[in-house]
Amino acid sequence: MSVVSTAQATWSGTLKDGSGSTSLISSGLGTFATNWKARAEGADGNTTPEELLGAAHAACYSMAMSNGLAEQGLVATRIDVKADVTFVPGEGITGVALTVVAEIPGMDQADFATFAEAVKGDCPVSKALTGTSVTLTSAALL
Repeated sequence: MSVVSTAQATWSGTLKDGSGSTSLISSGLGTFATNWKARAEGADGNTTPEELLGAAHAACYSMAMSNGLAEQGLVATRIDVKADVTFVPGEGITGVALTVVAEIPGMDQADFATFAEAVKGDCPVSKALTGTSVTLTSAALL
């Protein structure tokens, strides 16, 4: 069985002076404003493709980690994942740095660090981003 998730973007005007919006169609959870200034200079109340990509990557990684833990007979009390997506105008997305902090009863810090790095390759979004550098910047077990 396959599932198709749908988002839609609308843009008006030039790249630098225009603006647009991105809508989460499948879930109906919202429409978010976008513009070049937010993308090139930092957030100004608008989202960016990179922020949306980071949200997808963080969610995907946490789900992959949960699945990998279940395969080892472990259940996390909590998994927090942050994805920092770097965009350089003229170059594009140059990297994604994942930070994960988790509380996993029955797992020690050394095993967690190894496990967290291995999960990076299991996440479907990580696999889709093979054209960019995806690093695990921090792995902490609470």
